[in-house]
Amino acid sequence: MGQDQVDSVYLGGSADLDLSLVGLFLAADPVVKAVILGLLITSVWTWAIIINKAIRMRRLRRRTRSFEDSFWSTGTLEDLYDRIGGTLTDPMSAVFSAAMREWRRSASLGLIGKSEQVRASLRMRIEQIMTLTISREMEALERNMTFLASVGATAPFIGLFGTVWGIMGSFQSIAATKTTALSVVAPGIAEALFATALGLVAAIPAVIAYNKISQDLDRFAQHLERFSGDFISILSRQLDEGA
Repeated sequence: MGQDQVDSVYLGGSADLDLSLVGLFLAADPVVKAVILGLLITSVWTWAIIINKAIRMRRLRRRTRSFEDSFWSTGTLEDLYDRIGGTLTDPMSAVFSAAMREWRRSASLGLIGKSEQVRASLRMRIEQIMTLTISREMEALERNMTFLASVGATAPFIGLFGTVWGIMGSFQSIAATKTTALSVVAPGIAEALFATALGLVAAIPAVIAYNKISQDLDRFAQHLERFSGDFISILSRQLDEGA
């Protein structure tokens, strides 16, 4: 048999193969289909989280700068608190409001001008309130970060599982037909590689976004802690002046 005849036997029927993404999905094994669908949904959800976080962090930085400008330019803390009221547009204003509520409550009880021990207790209480508020606000900002980390760590392996399953299907087809014709091997290998690609498509943006957003959140948490330190220093000075 000539080489051209051999090639025609092994490549016969390959022209009818649909190797488009939709065709690969429709022809895939049910298990590989489940893997592909899961990775597609995961990828869409990952990008939704990334876009939401990016928009939220940009808005957060803008509102924080606006609050800081008001904080350092306002005549008194009482005036700023009265102006803000219950409108908390960012974590920094939430920290400020929580501390000022405790300050006013203590002032109404006449604790500000008391002994050094009472003033020290008040300072400690305000510091604890600000720390708890920072922790609560950061916990809200970090929501869905675990999902990004999980996708970055597991999506490649889920895609690899689909790859292994698809290749196993190809070997089973070879065993059943007793031929290595491209028309027999190609669909299983193609859908297997498709699953691997989807795993990487889901994992790579998740890893990059997780690292970037984590750094931004760490810097913001440090910013809140510095503000908390500055604020407690101002309140401590007012306590000493009111002694």
